[in-house]
Amino acid sequence: MPDFSFALLRHGATSWNVEGRIQGHSDIGLLPETRSTLATFRVPAPWSDMPWYTSPLKRTVQTALALGVSPVGMLPAFIEMNWGVWEGHHLATLRATLGAEMTRNEDRGPDFRPDGGESPRDVIRRVEAFLAHWNGGDFGVIAHKGVIRAIYARAAGWDMMGKIPDKLHWDALHVFHWSAKNGLSVKQLNIPLLANEGAPQ
Repeated sequence: MPDFSFALLRHGATSWNVEGRIQGHSDIGLLPETRSTLATFRVPAPWSDMPWYTSPLKRTVQTALALGVSPVGMLPAFIEMNWGVWEGHHLATLRATLGAEMTRNEDRGPDFRPDGGESPRDVIRRVEAFLAHWNGGDFGVIAHKGVIRAIYARAAGWDMMGKIPDKLHWDALHVFHWSAKNGLSVKQLNIPLLANEGAPQ
């Protein structure tokens, strides 16, 4: 029966991150300065010795390579939440435009759904379907904020309403455990990356 742990790390910053635009499945690459900064860090042990994967989006692949991680493959289950026609827009603008409709949508917690996109519940369903059929051991994935939040919510029993119970640092590893009997659970959050002593100053 499947029983393993996996680490998640969010990708580095893109121009859309800096501009506050919703990315979703839009395939935006990292900023050059982001790659340079990531090159000064490395993944800590024991995760540095585990196989690492990425989502199909290039910002995750570029993050892995900048960290000196050689990804062994892509895992479509860990692609960012699809934000449909809202991709490229600013959340604040959508809230101002849609008003009460947006408020009601956001109040649905894991069932919040962008126009033409996925809900966090959809994300966790595809991730759990993948985990239930994983036959390997521990592994890591360079993933996305929406995916990590959905997995955390499921593992921690958070309804995605109000303040998140644990503050998640987006430049750190978050480790979860999966068992066929008990499903997802939180193992360790906010494991910092280490300084890469061999990186150029």
